[in-house]
Amino acid sequence: MARRQRATLSKFEVYGQEMIEKEVKAAGNSGRVYLPPDWVGRKVKIIRMD
Repeated sequence: MARRQRATLSKFEVYGQEMIEKEVKAAGNSGRVYLPPDWVGRKVKIIRMD
């Protein structure tokens, strides 16, 4: 599979309640990010940093 070319950076302005910075871990054929249990059922936004 060919790697995607590096895209230019975009600026996002996001308003919210809390922020957590984590590393995505491998999970089968995809990735997974574990979040606190009190976030279950809440809306989140994921932004890839690199």
